[in-house]
Amino acid sequence: MDEASDYRCWDELIPDALALIFRNLSLQEILTVIPRVCKSWGRAVSGPYCWQEIDIEEWSKSRQPHHLDRMLRMLITRSCGSLRKLSVTGISNNSIFSFLVEHAGSLENLQVPRSEISDSIVEQIAGKLSTITFLDVSYCNKIGAQALETIGKHCKLLLVLYRNMELSSSADQFPLDDEARAIAATMPKLKHLEIAYHRLSGKESVLKILSSCPELEFVNLTGCWNVKLDSNFLKEKFPKVRVLGPHLLEDLLDAAERFASY
Repeated sequence: MDEASDYRCWDELIPDALALIFRNLSLQEILTVIPRVCKSWGRAVSGPYCWQEIDIEEWSKSRQPHHLDRMLRMLITRSCGSLRKLSVTGISNNSIFSFLVEHAGSLENLQVPRSEISDSIVEQIAGKLSTITFLDVSYCNKIGAQALETIGKHCKLLLVLYRNMELSSSADQFPLDDEARAIAATMPKLKHLEIAYHRLSGKESVLKILSSCPELEFVNLTGCWNVKLDSNFLKEKFPKVRVLGPHLLEDLLDAAERFASY
């Protein structure tokens, strides 16, 4: 047997295969180490193959806004319009969202929790996000029902929505029933919905969602303290839906107190 057959020519792998391998490395290694190995690896990380899925959520948590913006612009540009998934936290301005939609016509999964996205920019970009099936806008405090309604009207393929809020004990926090109504009115294909710690005035908004979204399989209502749902009623009327909460945290605290009493 030829001695050379015992060796693999890693530099001759097609870029798609290299991209799959490089996904197991850290962002820093991909950007600083891999390009120095050989020309073919450098071309792979400079082109779209490695950037069809961009997950920099952990990295972005400890970065200054201008560093985050520069990184996003570079990676999105490298994707060359083939970006399917973007996961990042703490985007600080609307301009990066405009840049994103101009270069991400194939985007299916968008996760931008804790970002400074506004209702106005959502109205501008939602029409170009028609391929979205998974959206996470949790803890984005500058958007509201108007943005969710716009998203629902334009993102007809949306299956998963995360719109969780911060845990708050503030008695003067505004109710968010209008957000629940917007979801019910515009997102009939939802299968998975998370609206933990929404300050809802009662169960009516939740029942409207359950009635208007027949494909729902899971709803997270953890921390929605004013929502009182009867489990037998849910099993009878909405047997497909698994509902988490709304008093999960409260139940855990009660259980801990009972355990401590022994």
